Amino acid sequence: MNTENVVKHLRVLLRTDRIIADIRMRHLLVGLGLRAFAALIAAFGLLMLELSAYFALVQVWSPIYAAAILGAVNFAIAAILFAIAARPPSGRELDLANEIHGSSVEALQHEARALQSQVSGVIHHPLNGILPLLLVPLITIIIKSLKKPKAATAPEKTSAADQK
Repeated sequence: MNTENVVKHLRVLLRTDRIIADIRMRHLLVGLGLRAFAALIAAFGLLMLELSAYFALVQVWSPIYAAAILGAVNFAIAAILFAIAARPPSGRELDLANEIHGSSVEALQHEARALQSQVSGVIHHPLNGILPLLLVPLITIIIKSLKKPKAATAPEKTSAADQK
């Protein structure tokens, strides 16, 4: 496991989350603005249409039936508009951002599994993690200690010869 990879994957995950949120927010804002403007125009148009339909229906039926028929038509139009507005956003940008988001989450999960296996390996076999770190200094200490007695015995022989 490499901490640089974890940081890289977290940055990619954060960036893709921001991109996804930005795309969705733009879609919602544009859709909301257009819907509000369309609703305003439609309200004026519907008011005029209602008025003309009411006057036409009053000549054929009673005013109560005319108002009931126009109310039912208004509910049907509102249901159709709600169904159209509920469509999910589509686009290649959002699909790409979702794909990158998924791959960065998978990479983070892979890094987390690698860390878990390393930690569990150290917990179950602590010498396996420590032994390679201690092996090189231990070997150098042993080699130095083996070399010192030979070098130390040589001066003792010369000093013994000097004393006689």
